[in-house]
Amino acid sequence: MSTTSPQRSALGALAGTILIWAYSWVVMKQALNWAGPFDFAALRYLLGAVVLFVALAVSRQSLRPPPLVSTVLIGLCQTAAFQGLEQWALVGGGAGHVALLAYSMPFWSVLVAWPLLGETPSARHWLGLALAAAGLLCILEPWQGLGSPLSTVLALAGGAAWAAGTVLSKRLFQRHALSALSLTSWQMLIGALVLGLVALLVPSRPIAWTWAFAGALVYSAVMASSVAWGLWLVVLKRLPTTVASLSSLGVPVVSVLLAWLILDERPDAMEWLGIALVLAGLAAVVGVRWRKRALPL
Repeated sequence: MSTTSPQRSALGALAGTILIWAYSWVVMKQALNWAGPFDFAALRYLLGAVVLFVALAVSRQSLRPPPLVSTVLIGLCQTAAFQGLEQWALVGGGAGHVALLAYSMPFWSVLVAWPLLGETPSARHWLGLALAAAGLLCILEPWQGLGSPLSTVLALAGGAAWAAGTVLSKRLFQRHALSALSLTSWQMLIGALVLGLVALLVPSRPIAWTWAFAGALVYSAVMASSVAWGLWLVVLKRLPTTVASLSSLGVPVVSVLLAWLILDERPDAMEWLGIALVLAGLAAVVGVRWRKRALPL
């Protein structure tokens, strides 16, 4: 297989991940109308893990877990901490803004990947990082206040947890020949069990089992928690962590637009400027990789 095919498949997986996850933030916010944050997070990932293990069995892949300690750490960071904190943050914050704060992940990820994975950012990577950071600053408008301080802290902490999971996943792929589907399944199951324990310990209102809630649960479990996480690990496996992480900033940009259309969270002029800066940062990061390898698209 030529190097062009893996590059194209990784970019296709990245595009699919962006679209699925962008809409999932709207769904996650709406789900709070019918369930508590930890109940919903635990249910979506338990169901998502079931879907992935069925996919493992159907594809005749081994059900044996990947290296256990690393997989547990990834599950704790990438599923339990990231999703639990972000769903909690949505209780007091808008879907668009929480998504943007969660996607502080690339900034943490680039810094952690540098010493742990030896991926030194280039000048163009730093340019893309600076543009994206300026864009997020414009969108958040901290000089206007960040809304709920608790929501802000929770969302940022969730982004840091995701960054840790991202780097741990990349390092595991470097050291072992692993199936992305297998790692996604096991880390999700581990994280979901932890979220289930938290849901049992934290008091919340009873779940309102409506058709709307069932639809939100199915979308979150099958598309956002199963399909998209599998696509994301394919991206991590085939693209440098810096490129993958910064490119994923397309998710909160699309989330802002969807929150405007669906939840009436209307962006102002400063937020539009921020979105433009984020897109410029993405173009700088992704564009330099394409030119460096001189691969046709």
